[in-house]
Amino acid sequence: MHELLGPTAPDAVDYTALENFAALRGQLRVSFTPRCNIACFFCHNEGDVPPPLTRVDRSLQPRPRVLGPDDYVRIIGALMKAGLKRVYFTGGEPLVSPLARPVLEQLPASGPDAGYTLITNGTRVRTAQKWLAGSCLDKIKVSLHYFSDETLRVIAGTHFGIDLVFDGIEAAREVCERVELNTLLLRENQDDIPRILDFALERRMPVQFIELVSTDFNEGRAASAVPADSVVSYLRTLTGDEHTEIAGVGQGRRVFRVDGVEIDVIHRNLGRHHVGQCGTCPRRAHCVEGFWALRLDHNGGLQPCLLRDDLRLDLVPLLPAPDRIVNNVAGHVTAFTEGTL
Repeated sequence: MHELLGPTAPDAVDYTALENFAALRGQLRVSFTPRCNIACFFCHNEGDVPPPLTRVDRSLQPRPRVLGPDDYVRIIGALMKAGLKRVYFTGGEPLVSPLARPVLEQLPASGPDAGYTLITNGTRVRTAQKWLAGSCLDKIKVSLHYFSDETLRVIAGTHFGIDLVFDGIEAAREVCERVELNTLLLRENQDDIPRILDFALERRMPVQFIELVSTDFNEGRAASAVPADSVVSYLRTLTGDEHTEIAGVGQGRRVFRVDGVEIDVIHRNLGRHHVGQCGTCPRRAHCVEGFWALRLDHNGGLQPCLLRDDLRLDLVPLLPAPDRIVNNVAGHVTAFTEGTL
């Protein structure tokens, strides 16, 4: 872990890299908890030990929680004030955390061109519906990687039925104007993909199909990954409205519109956004994403790369001073983009 030896003087900080990251629509991904009520085999848990591994070996535990609700609000507020606009709340499953409600109810207004997105498996949305309606969320994104009880069990290792997920999607639509789906492309759900697409189109919900990203945690299931080519080919039979987006951060994407509904396909063939630190990175051969997110975890670390937890920045000593948080994050992003971490 990157250790902080003292405060960074504001006049010594170059904010250009952080500002560029924000301008390129880079995400701040905020994890409330590494815990989840399901255990999808591909889970990377934002770089922490994922639930499937903990179920198999109880000695493999995620980092302990350090941050409280006020800490989250302070860090998020400081980074948004510094220019970050896209904040995504993740886990684990964020709604199993007792921190979700006090944080989401205290958030500062997102402002123009900014937004808060909750990423959830949908199973807890109905029980949280009342307070979610009063939060500052701009969007709820439900992960729907299955469309039957059978594929739910195979992928998520759970015994409850798919109807609970479907009900969570409807509950989300009742409280939030913008509800989207995201679906990983897997050998285990290939037969479900057309049905997931029909489900989204019938409800006029945008959906994003994503190729599986390889990490240390899911390398044993590498054979489950399938390319997006067949999905792209199928979408081309439905619409001629297609364009590609490769500017910005992360992987490029193909964007389709089917009857006015946006369908994204995250396609590794379109390239990715690598920066200075990536040049000599020993994990480069396994990286298909590049630099697209700053990941804040419940332990107080901020990580610019999913595959390199040795590049985490410890924010805990900076919590009393929001300005120091911003200065050190800006310095960290600068060093990462210049390859000097």
